[in-house]
Formats: sequence, structure tokens, C-alpha cells
Amino acid sequence: MGYGLIHVKGNKMKLINMGVLNLQKLTTHANKLKRIFERTLALIDEYKPDELAVEAPFFGKNVQSMLKLGRAQGVAIAAALYRDIPIYEYAPKKIKLAITGKGTSSKEQVAAMLKSLLKIQELPKKLDATDGLAAAVCHFFQKSVGNQERCYSGWDSFLKNNPDRLK
Repeated sequence: MGYGLIHVKGNKMKLINMGVLNLQKLTTHANKLKRIFERTLALIDEYKPDELAVEAPFFGKNVQSMLKLGRAQGVAIAAALYRDIPIYEYAPKKIKLAITGKGTSSKEQVAAMLKSLLKIQELPKKLDATDGLAAAVCHFFQKSVGNQERCYSGWDSFLKNNPDRLK
């Protein structure tokens, strides 16, 4: 399970940290859920975030995988709620669309765009970390868009009115 933390000041964001919760050594699903809860609480206590953005559960072909993923997301959400942190959920396609402009982008494309946006020197080996970071950046973009009263006809219009967004 990946996570990413950004600091937002005004309309600028900066990477604080990203990583992966390594659960492979744990043998039972219950122990993995416990670790997710404990590590999420530890991250919350260390960084004191104002909000938590997560990827919403999605439909897949493997029901068992979906069930396990949903439980893991629920435990992370419960940890944030335990610390009274508001939760925001975004569909995987919405996250990809917010980061790359295309809802069907690959993990590698999302990671490359995050590297550019946040000036990341080196991407992590496991792209689950950038998946977690993508949810945070998507949330930043959604809040930024929600605070604007402008309407854009396309990318050209958006970039013309936001030249600082393109580097």
C-alpha cells in the first residue's frame, strides 16, 4: 500500500514524503490490516495532515482481491477518522485524469508526471508509492479547481491562464 504526503501553501505544493507499507512478511490478512492501521496512525501522528485522499475501491474481475483491497482502504480510512481527519475519495480514472490528462494512463505515466510536477529526483522502485502520492496531488488539483470560478475550454485555454502550472 502506497502513501504520499504533500505540503500545500497557497497554490503551490511540495513533496514531503512518499513510500510503501511493506506487508509481504505478514502471513495473515488480519495482521496486514492491523499493520495498515498502525502505520497510517503513525504517519498521521508524525506529519499531522489536514486531510486524507484515497483511491476509491474499483471494480475488478477478482472478487477476493477487491474484498482485500476494500478492507485495506477501510482500515486506512478508519485510522484517519480516528484522528478526526476528513476523508476524500477519488476514482482511479479521476486520479489519472487529474495527473496526466488521460484517465487510462499507466502507473509509469502517472509516476513520470508526478516526477515532473514535484521535481522528484528519483522515483521509487515500487510505484505503489506514486499511486498514493497521485491521490494527494489529485485532491490538491480538485480543491484548486473547486476554488476557481473560471471555465476552460481545453488544455490550451487552461495553460494560457495558468502558465505557472507548466514547467
